[in-house]
Amino acid sequence: MMNTITTNESVLIALNKKTLLNILHTQNLLSEGFGEILKQYHLSSEQYNVMAILQDQNGKATNMCDIQEKMISKTSNTTRLVDKLLLKGFVTREVCSKNRRKIDVFITKSGLEIMKDLKPKMEILEEKLSHKLTVREFQNLNFLLEKYHIA
Repeated sequence: MMNTITTNESVLIALNKKTLLNILHTQNLLSEGFGEILKQYHLSSEQYNVMAILQDQNGKATNMCDIQEKMISKTSNTTRLVDKLLLKGFVTREVCSKNRRKIDVFITKSGLEIMKDLKPKMEILEEKLSHKLTVREFQNLNFLLEKYHIA
């Protein structure tokens, strides 16, 4: 009986390592693919993430705390990212009229144009990376990844 438990534990450990390596490999493929596209626009993935968050607001003000909460990478320096996007003319910021301690950030027309230009390129890459998966496989993959996030 002891050998069975040890064998099962060994299989679980090996599968866990293989899963982690697959996740890291997939993350690397995604980063490289999206990075190549974003590099053409002199954007980092974090800057793109900020712009996507602002674009989703449909012109409404978004403060720095809200942007930070919605970021994929929670360790991103949102102030620095917004500063860089401001220099590129892709966002504006202003003091919140209701709370002077908050800064409201908006995507500019130029920022929206970049996002519009990026959209088909990103969709082509997404299709290239995911075309082998069925709807059911996508559902299973998302379920398992979300379960992994909670752990």
